[in-house]
Amino acid sequence: MGRRARGRRQQQQQRSEGTEEGGDGGEKRSGTGWEGGYPEIVKENKLFEHYYQELKIVPEGEWEQFMDALREPLPATLRITGYKSHAKEILHCLKNKYFKELEDLEVDGQKVEVPQPLSWYPEELAWHTNLSRKILRKSPQLERFHQFLVSETESGNISRQEAVSMIPPLLLGVQPHHKILDMCAAPGSKTAQLIEMLHADMNVPFPEGFVIANDVDNKRCYLLVHQAKRLSSPCIMVVNHDASSIPRLTVDVDGRKEILFYDRILCDVPCSGDGTMRKNIDVWKKWSTLNSLQLHGLQLRIATRGAEQLVEGGRMVYSTCSLNPIEDEAVIASLLEKSEGALELADASAELPGLKWMPGITQWKVMTRDGQWFTDWDEVPRSRHTQIRPTMFPPKDPEKLQAMHLERCLRILPHHQNTGGFFVAVLVKKSSMPWNKRQPKVQGQTAETREAIQLSPAAPVEGKLEEPPELDGQVASGAGDTEMSETAENLENTENKKDGVCGPPPSKRMKLFGFKEDPFVFIPDDDPLFPPIEKFYALDPSFPRMNLLTRTMEGKKRQLYMVSKELRNVLLNNSERMKVINTGIKVWCRNNSGEEFDCAFRLAQEGIYTLYPFINSRIVTVSMEDVKILLTQENPFFRKLSSETYSQVKDLAKGSVVLKYEPDSTDPDALQCRIVMCGWRGKTSVRTFVPKNERLHYLRMMGLEALEKRGGAAVPGESEAGSGQLEREAAVEPRAELPGAEEAGPPDSTPSHDPEPPR
Repeated sequence: MGRRARGRRQQQQQRSEGTEEGGDGGEKRSGTGWEGGYPEIVKENKLFEHYYQELKIVPEGEWEQFMDALREPLPATLRITGYKSHAKEILHCLKNKYFKELEDLEVDGQKVEVPQPLSWYPEELAWHTNLSRKILRKSPQLERFHQFLVSETESGNISRQEAVSMIPPLLLGVQPHHKILDMCAAPGSKTAQLIEMLHADMNVPFPEGFVIANDVDNKRCYLLVHQAKRLSSPCIMVVNHDASSIPRLTVDVDGRKEILFYDRILCDVPCSGDGTMRKNIDVWKKWSTLNSLQLHGLQLRIATRGAEQLVEGGRMVYSTCSLNPIEDEAVIASLLEKSEGALELADASAELPGLKWMPGITQWKVMTRDGQWFTDWDEVPRSRHTQIRPTMFPPKDPEKLQAMHLERCLRILPHHQNTGGFFVAVLVKKSSMPWNKRQPKVQGQTAETREAIQLSPAAPVEGKLEEPPELDGQVASGAGDTEMSETAENLENTENKKDGVCGPPPSKRMKLFGFKEDPFVFIPDDDPLFPPIEKFYALDPSFPRMNLLTRTMEGKKRQLYMVSKELRNVLLNNSERMKVINTGIKVWCRNNSGEEFDCAFRLAQEGIYTLYPFINSRIVTVSMEDVKILLTQENPFFRKLSSETYSQVKDLAKGSVVLKYEPDSTDPDALQCRIVMCGWRGKTSVRTFVPKNERLHYLRMMGLEALEKRGGAAVPGESEAGSGQLEREAAVEPRAELPGAEEAGPPDSTPSHDPEPPR
């Protein structure tokens, strides 16, 4: 008898025995949970309680509240993405429709509380509710609300993010011109916040700033790419490096190589995670001080590397989801001590009014996993020196300790505002780190030239050449070899770029970027591919064609991507030292039979908001009723659209078009945000190329609802705002993989979504 047969037989015997004993198919409840399931984790850990009671991080008299809060499930929180013009419409939809449906609702005997805004998050863009994730997923009464959350999350309009996780990006104070490094970025919710802040003004398609999001785990980098793609920004680059030794990059400034220093750095380091006990229940069972002792050194190295790459006057936020001072204050104190005044803690207490927090502590002890305490490094026996380090203890000198102002650190406790536990510190760089004081030599510049550059008002702040390029936190004594290698690399890069930045060098090889990834190849100036595109869409002369790139070296270029000018500069100057996973947004896709049309490339919805300001032709202005028809019907004939729209499309040649809806401020009932969609003008009909979740999003904003069954079919539903209108059209059918009518779409079109960029 084989193993499978034996296994089936044993299962049948167990089921029959269970039926005899329980009389209900064996699904009887026992003290350890449902029979056959996992035993319920006991939310107790005596060592945890002993440790934190001894350290006194919880105010006197609040210990029981603190522990009770940790044992409760974490409430669900959501954040409306703030950079899109649709944020106000989503907020209006949430308040007036979905939240109203939750009033007086009971689930499993528990009254559902209507979601409330987080008091400290700006513009009511973050909300929390007592509904746990499990109830949201399982309850039939909440199906519509759950589908709304899932769909809007996929569209990038909502982020289901833990409340305390939203704090670090807010404290960075990001402006659209800032160059930002996210050192430990995966899974990407904080990175998304940073991107939103760059795009605060939606009328500016290319902000001057950018985000470089890094993670050491290659697989998690792709999760990061997925998160970032929802926001369709040309200003994000995902890289794969160890944060503690992330390479220093250079950029080209007026023909000179200068070191790239960041205006803002987010340093959300790996941690033991004991502040996440409410959602990661395993922590109760596995917690010990060993995790903190093992992570302290890595956390300090990452924070030090971040401080090295911060520009003078720049701001770095250090954060953990741990309550342990060994991972929190000890790292900050050690970093401040070794910086010798180059860094200081900023007072961020007034920056988020409404947020409750505890000040950082100034005295703490170190405990081993077996419960042995040490108050000073001198007490630690030699046998423990590999496990316990001197940087884990508070500074001995009282004056030095007081000057650090560790009380400016913020510790968030779970019972104060029904959140997870968290720690955050805001650091400002006043001068170069002490081991980076010596001015590096830069190829082709004299001391007078360097001085002139630094004094020039046109030179960016981050261009100050105050730190050796590749010291990586070491003392400056060995900098000579580093400078020589840097000079050699600069010479090599200069040789490669003699024939122009985007064009092929003399060897006819294109410049490649990344490592073990499809290459990033910028389109050469003389590439015959671009003029037909430029003519067909009447692109504005200001269109930055040099920022176009592709991901293939041979054969037809199938997808065209676009990055900002600043990220292009980073790519061109750091291809050898940087492992790029992904950058750029897709703006055009090739049609297989593109030769039949005037242009072989159709527009991609992913990049339409970036591309639209430069397009002067093939723009069709549509009404709200037209938008409803276009989004609910596969290939509507021209005659179904309004007369104004019909008059615009009837004389257009077949091919890709921009469908634009402009809000009518005189009509308060109309949708009050601009919609820009990619479409296709066929022989007698028009269709849209909008991803499914984005399509559902627009329909919701216009008062139409579509509930999707688990089997895949769509169930039409209407809100009060849309009742009686477009009954037939409101049933949103899932788009077919190929166009329904031959004349409606291009031969190779993928209607409802664009394929992911090749990796």
